[in-house]
Amino acid sequence: MLRGVTHTFRLLHAARVLAQYEALIPESMAGKVPAWVKFATTALRLGAAKKAEGIKAQGERLAKALQDLGPTYIKLGQFLATRPDILGHELSDGLAVLQDRLPPFGMDLARAELTREWEAAPESFFASFSEPVAAASIAQVHKVVDADGKPWAVKVLRPGIERRFRQDLGSFAFAARMAERFFPKSRRLRPVDAIATLAASVTGEMDLRLEAAAASEIAENTRHDEHLRVPAISWPHVTKRVLVTEWIEGANLRTRAGLEAAGQDASAVANALIQAMLTLCLRDGYFQADMHPGNLFIDETGKLVLIDFGIMGRLTRPERRFLAETLFGLLTRDYRRVADVHFEIGYVPEHHNRDDFALALRSVGERLFGRPASEISIAGLLAQLFDITRSFDMEMQPSLLMTQKTIVVVEGVARNLDPSINMWTAAEPIMERFITDFVGPEARLREAADGMTQLSRVAARLPETLENLEKAAVIVNDIAEGGGVKLHPDTAQAIAEAEAKRTRGGRYAMWVGAGALVAMALAAILGAGS
Repeated sequence: MLRGVTHTFRLLHAARVLAQYEALIPESMAGKVPAWVKFATTALRLGAAKKAEGIKAQGERLAKALQDLGPTYIKLGQFLATRPDILGHELSDGLAVLQDRLPPFGMDLARAELTREWEAAPESFFASFSEPVAAASIAQVHKVVDADGKPWAVKVLRPGIERRFRQDLGSFAFAARMAERFFPKSRRLRPVDAIATLAASVTGEMDLRLEAAAASEIAENTRHDEHLRVPAISWPHVTKRVLVTEWIEGANLRTRAGLEAAGQDASAVANALIQAMLTLCLRDGYFQADMHPGNLFIDETGKLVLIDFGIMGRLTRPERRFLAETLFGLLTRDYRRVADVHFEIGYVPEHHNRDDFALALRSVGERLFGRPASEISIAGLLAQLFDITRSFDMEMQPSLLMTQKTIVVVEGVARNLDPSINMWTAAEPIMERFITDFVGPEARLREAADGMTQLSRVAARLPETLENLEKAAVIVNDIAEGGGVKLHPDTAQAIAEAEAKRTRGGRYAMWVGAGALVAMALAAILGAGS
């Protein structure tokens, strides 16, 4: 009860700040909210100065409000920027410009944190230790130089940040539970799950060992890629609250002029960026999900360098295949296949009509044809697709939305560097390989092999399964002979069918078991005849 009151007061403070920026109620819902909500919004603003003058876009006002509310709310805003299904595209796009920048904490505090983590003063390991060169909501970065003259970047968490996030995330979770309880329509958006996803992401960001591990995995996945690299990690200096990586000198991807001044071909860099992003997403299924210009550099060798692996995305093989078949189906106008893929993976509930869904998909795909490829956005295509699927009760998968938002950001960076870039031409080599790997003949053979592997596992357990079935039959027989519960054959069959229907796996198991029994019977007959 006391926690609920505490959470309520924290949320009221946040609501007051949002009201000051006129960002509490989305403009698209202004005419739909009850009168009491409008009254409460007005009451929250009483005695507080307005802070929205001169800011017309509601997404920008929301971003400013969240920045005023502090680190946890900045992270919430960054997360919501990847969830247009919750806020809508206009607000989520506005949040994409949210700046994760805060004033740095002092050098004395930084030294104290490092000394505690390393059990020795920073000067014991490094010849020099700079003032903060960047400061964000969770951590700040210093430049150090080791005894050999090699520069490194030291990232250290803010003092007390874990406690602050724990309190605020508790309030977010409380608000999500209340939303699901009292506003049934919100359940489709799964606010409780969304906040749990945010909490898991933030928890990962506050353990810098995990960020080091993420960088290591990306480095391993891309070790043979010619145009992409990841900074080296100084593992002996990595702790839960400290990360030390290679210092990167290079041109960032903020402007075309800046790249060209550094002697780089901006168009070639834009092309390489698109290919790198799709390679990470589609080939590896593990990608840096915060690929804004500040996290992207071109080094002196012309390689694209990724930094900051606090926010990562992962796509399972079924999810990557879903994307492959969906994009392939839309581009080849096979709308029925795209519809089937959505139903097969379970994203669209079975009570919907597949033909109706295919027709809705046609309304997206047909608009692509006859337009120049340079005008067709991969991210825009996915956004239209997800808009359509919402009307068919498709619950948005966080991993897919994170992929879409990553593509949005990367396309924006690429077009800023080269406004005339043809996204599909840049993506073609990766997409072609991707489609072949997931939809082509080799993929079908791989699926068949995977199926045989699963079958062999079932066969390996068959003796144990048959033994259990035999024991069950004896028990049932004993009960029947003892005058207990008598099972009519039709009743037993009904029980078996009901259990099989309970899960899809049950149906598969029934057919695999039947096939195995037939095989054993044939083997016995052949053996007896020899």
